[in-house]
Amino acid sequence: MLTVPEEAVAPLLGWYGANKRSLPWRDNPTPYRVWISEIMLQQTRVEAVKPYYRRFMAELPDVESLAAVDDDRLMKLWEGLGYYSRARNLKKAARLVVDEYGGVFPHSRGELLKLPGVGDYTAGAVASIAMNLPEPAVDGNVLRVVSRLTGSREDIAKPQTKQAFSDALRKIYPPGRCGDFTQALMELGATVCLPNGEPMCLVCPWRGLCAACREGSTDEIPVKAAKKARSIEEKTVFLLRCGEKAAFRRRPRAGLLAGMWELPNVEGVLPAAQASAQAAQWGAEPLCAVPAGKAVHVFTHKEWHMQGFRIECGREAEAFAWMTRSEFEAALALPSAFRGFLDFLWRGR
Repeated sequence: MLTVPEEAVAPLLGWYGANKRSLPWRDNPTPYRVWISEIMLQQTRVEAVKPYYRRFMAELPDVESLAAVDDDRLMKLWEGLGYYSRARNLKKAARLVVDEYGGVFPHSRGELLKLPGVGDYTAGAVASIAMNLPEPAVDGNVLRVVSRLTGSREDIAKPQTKQAFSDALRKIYPPGRCGDFTQALMELGATVCLPNGEPMCLVCPWRGLCAACREGSTDEIPVKAAKKARSIEEKTVFLLRCGEKAAFRRRPRAGLLAGMWELPNVEGVLPAAQASAQAAQWGAEPLCAVPAGKAVHVFTHKEWHMQGFRIECGREAEAFAWMTRSEFEAALALPSAFRGFLDFLWRGR
């Protein structure tokens, strides 16, 4: 059974008080603000999240405004953060909080887990940081620092390992400082006990307690099974222009990037003649087609390898929404996968 030494608590809290970063979501840590920040921070760097968080909070400062926001406006606010299902789940959860809980976030980990898009980590973060409950939020940073502290060689990719770490940490949460302890664990992993490169053991508050530092095994711990290779999908992306307008369409309501706007595309890499034929099939009356560059976009389990063609069209095919650049920028959110083609799309003839 994994045991985290209780004597690790005081030096970590002391270090955190002296070294914590100033982050916008740490000011006034209400359940709503903590929840939004933690969802944004999934799969996204802290520095990248800061401007998104500030903009989001300026327009949607509370759960009621989020529950009522138009879907396209929500996606525009989220544009560039990726993993758009996170934003859809935010609105679903906000509506649930408003409708079922009277706009007040439930005050327990178990109830928080009932909200769409809220898993063990997010529930723990909101419960501890915003509600001062002894509930761990165990992510990659926490798994790494606790593995090294204890010398654990359990595979951190296994759910049972994460559960064992949560159970062990829960036993040593300091009363009255649960939020600080959760954030201190996160902060140590983000700034000192680093995932890539050499950890900065000389400035670590756990230097005298850490088994991996003592044994010289920080390069071996944590242990994590190798991920499966991502599948590769090839696509041809169409930059259709008719006068000053360009063509966009919505993706299906289910599946990857569900309901998002996109540039028209088809499976496979087409030569120019076939790309023109496809545009004609859509009813766009292609006049000429020129290559518009290549791009690769990496998702969690797959990669898109894309070839673009810009095609001048004689008419606006009814299959698409046609917009000027200003109309597009004001209203539509385009997934990052397609944003590399925008410069070529809006380039003059």
